Amino acid sequence: MIRGIRFWFKKEKQVKKEIRIMGIDDAPFSKFKKGKVLVLGTVHRGGETLEGVVSTYVDVDGDDATAKLIEMINKTKHKDQLQCIMIDGIALGGFNVVDIRELSKKIKLPVVVIIRHKPNLEKVREALKNVPDYKKKWKIIKNAGKIHEAKLADGKIYFQNKGITPRKVREIIKIAVTRGHMPEAIRTAHLIASGVVEGESKGRA
Repeated sequence: MIRGIRFWFKKEKQVKKEIRIMGIDDAPFSKFKKGKVLVLGTVHRGGETLEGVVSTYVDVDGDDATAKLIEMINKTKHKDQLQCIMIDGIALGGFNVVDIRELSKKIKLPVVVIIRHKPNLEKVREALKNVPDYKKKWKIIKNAGKIHEAKLADGKIYFQNKGITPRKVREIIKIAVTRGHMPEAIRTAHLIASGVVEGESKGRA
């Protein structure tokens, strides 16, 4: 738990179905070209109603993802209602790694990284060697903490967390996943981002 932050769920015995979640995902991009990548955040009431959409841009394989997310989240009109931030993976735009400890501290909200499949960290480390400042990026990934498992009705996903306990994350995931194997806020962010960039949503959501 990050010191100095009093999170709403400390006093809650059970996570409410109306919890406001922001799900974040990046749009499709070329891994072989430098440039900017569209990043979408969708605000959902639990795993149901879409209440808002926000956006920003980050550099491909850059180091500005954390700062850009802090700015995007802190300036949105939905900020006061948000109770949890969920990101599809620890990095956006390739290897623009998000420092979830710093993000949680600066936005004063819990941050959860959702992972579809348990990653092979050694392969991740080897891939990182192909981008600038790989040692710094690897340290951020390691500092994100332990990878936990959350069981779903017909499968499981994995997560890392800051500013919230694994038990509470599992409660939120049960509410947030209503279709498939991803929280609805992330699923929607993926669909909108890919639709904006490619003209039609593609791929798994």
